Amino acid sequence: MIRTEHIKLRTAGNSDIVDITDRVAAAVHQSQIGDGIVTVFVAGSTASLTTIEYEPGLVQDMQELLECVVPAGKPYHHDLRWGDANGYSHVRASLIGPSLTIPLEAGRLTLGTWQQIVLIDMDNRPRQREIVVQIMGD
Repeated sequence: MIRTEHIKLRTAGNSDIVDITDRVAAAVHQSQIGDGIVTVFVAGSTASLTTIEYEPGLVQDMQELLECVVPAGKPYHHDLRWGDANGYSHVRASLIGPSLTIPLEAGRLTLGTWQQIVLIDMDNRPRQREIVVQIMGD
């Protein structure tokens, strides 16, 4: 069986990190699928998905890391071509990636105790984001 759900949310941009674990878990619960896999995918080239321990210190650490590795204040070739000043957003998002796959056992996501699913919106402005949750299994 395959079930697909969509999560829509508004983000602040600028490496806004949003915990979506409860929303993904709710989609899994509604699917009534017990064992299988859950794929979580964000549509768009300036956002990404990963897992972290969602607490203020680590959220700040992650935002500072992204700024250190891919700084917003330098020129990017993308910006020269399109003039939208978000080249760094595309590079950051591509490093982390747009999707996750999580095993599903007995109707529950097999996440660690301190592991949450997060969306990181790298764009330089607020956005409306759509996340696709596809649950496959028995």
